[in-house]
Amino acid sequence: MVGVPLARRSKRRAHRIPHRLEAVVDYARLGWASCLGAHPLREGQRACSCDRVGCPDPGAHPLSPAWRNQATTDTAQLTRWFEQEPEANVVLPTGRVFDVFDVPAEIGMSALTSLESSGPVAVNGDRVLFFVATRGNPEDEDEWWTSSIDTGPETIESNPGLRWHCRDSYVLAPPSSLVGGGSVSWVRPPDGRPLPDPLRVLDVLAD
Repeated sequence: MVGVPLARRSKRRAHRIPHRLEAVVDYARLGWASCLGAHPLREGQRACSCDRVGCPDPGAHPLSPAWRNQATTDTAQLTRWFEQEPEANVVLPTGRVFDVFDVPAEIGMSALTSLESSGPVAVNGDRVLFFVATRGNPEDEDEWWTSSIDTGPETIESNPGLRWHCRDSYVLAPPSSLVGGGSVSWVRPPDGRPLPDPLRVLDVLAD
């Protein structure tokens, strides 16, 4: 930041840290684990803060491949992480406390009118995320499946309908930054009430 006074830079940094910290601490209070995510780069030739050349999902994935084990509700650890990486996005693993239905914005916003008690709902660019109670690990494994993170944005682009983030998957959470500007934001923020039955929400989305 050549030419920007140190005091001004410190003020900007101090503004960014609480923004992320307040969010992850709030999630931790709900029992929602989180971890550091890569973030979009505004300058230079690379679009993502990760080390991968030509990242296929810039700013929309965990910073570490060990994210499953790292995700935590420990506020002291979260504070250390986001003080060290103040621009990092917030990643929430699914299949633990909640699953997430990920649908095109047009479908999602239309469904909201039929789901007065839909639970938490967020907007991620041109997608809407519905947070629902997880099915966890059912006795009959044929009733459930793992959401492979290896099929990322390419899968969504080729199948622009519903994606179900469950075990072994994750979503970006507010206030994560998006490529091209803007951020993930809540339409209906979590309020501590029980999450809705996924099958009830799925019925509305399928219609």
